[in-house]
Amino acid sequence: MGTIKVNNIKLHAYHGCLVEESKIGSEYRVDIKVKVDLKKSSKSDLLIDTADYVHLNLIVKEEMAMRSKLLEHVAKRILDRILKELPIVKKARVSVAKINPPIGGNVEDVVIILSKKRKD
Repeated sequence: MGTIKVNNIKLHAYHGCLVEESKIGSEYRVDIKVKVDLKKSSKSDLLIDTADYVHLNLIVKEEMAMRSKLLEHVAKRILDRILKELPIVKKARVSVAKINPPIGGNVEDVVIILSKKRKD
């Protein structure tokens, strides 16, 4: 078993419960970690034998482009798509951070972390 991480994916998106958030948006950071059997790809040197991190990044970009009120909702959609579209992934973890959230204080970010395991 091995791990593939795609870290610090930076995006501008429009998530949140406030009306202003749907209009001006916020900056976000997403980190993905997937557990994959890397034995075959480490020998074959073929992209088809691993989890393509370009595909992982695309899933994040597409799901972050669809507005949600809650970061939990976005994170679940990302996890569900990873497990649906990349059958080689055994377990996935996604971290979605809203940078400088509008919560009335000096807060760097708010982070939601979800993980999901493939059902066998």
